[in-house]
Amino acid sequence: MTTTSPPRTGADVMAQFLPQSPFVAKLGIVSERLDGDEVRLRLPWDESNVTVGDMVHGGAIAALADVAVMAVAWAQAEVPESLRGVTTSMAMQFLASARACDLVAIGRVLRRGKTLVNCDVDVVTADGEAVAKAIATYKIG
Repeated sequence: MTTTSPPRTGADVMAQFLPQSPFVAKLGIVSERLDGDEVRLRLPWDESNVTVGDMVHGGAIAALADVAVMAVAWAQAEVPESLRGVTTSMAMQFLASARACDLVAIGRVLRRGKTLVNCDVDVVTADGEAVAKAIATYKIG
């Protein structure tokens, strides 16, 4: 019988959670990096994520940023007994449209408190062109 070992680090939590999340899977978000000072998640181009023509929907971009906030908040967190967490606030600035391209979210922790983690996320094209910026607070536990 095979058993899944409990996560040992916050990065382990995310490595196990992201592929199993129905919403993450629906959007097609994949992790490129889940540990260290920053995380990187990719939203592959998919015409089901557009608003008009080939323009990626702002809601898909915001969802990518929100998932990156969660991932970076957990990345270097101590794993609590209860695996709970929630984004408590997020401000989003859209800087440019994204047309028919993969997007990458780069998340960083600005400040880590006892349970609240302040984060920022840059959403860029695969070529590094800025698309959006998010500042968020995530609560662990």
